[in-house]
Amino acid sequence: MSIHLKLNGTERELEVDPEMPLLWALRDVLGLTGTKYGCGQALCGSCVVHLDGEAVRACVTPVSRAAGRHVTTIEGLSADGSHPLQKAWVELAVPQCGFCQSGQIMTAAALLAKKPKPTDNEIDQSMSGNLCRCGTYTRIRCAIKKAAGLPHE
Repeated sequence: MSIHLKLNGTERELEVDPEMPLLWALRDVLGLTGTKYGCGQALCGSCVVHLDGEAVRACVTPVSRAAGRHVTTIEGLSADGSHPLQKAWVELAVPQCGFCQSGQIMTAAALLAKKPKPTDNEIDQSMSGNLCRCGTYTRIRCAIKKAAGLPHE
């Protein structure tokens, strides 16, 4: 089956099983490996991408759900790493191992698109479904606040 979607601003056509998880279409078919496989059960957040601006778990989202829609991956957030979140992540040395960070950034980007000046509670609620085994949660919150132009520790 042919699936048409707009991926990171470019029209794409995929010839894949419509039930294939979007994650595998992105990684294995399209070669965009920034989106990570963590748990495969929508529990960890490593695979978060945007579907029409909404944060979704690509590991459990069938590629057919993306048909005719806009998909943004970490590679499409900014071509040169200049998105305010990416810059804040680097400036505040957020990642340790880095594995979960693309999902963290994509979740944070969806939050800031809806709430440009989120409270600590809103940040914590939005990010609560993204796990970081290295425990960089405090730095993640600070980077989100920095990107939002808010005071941060």
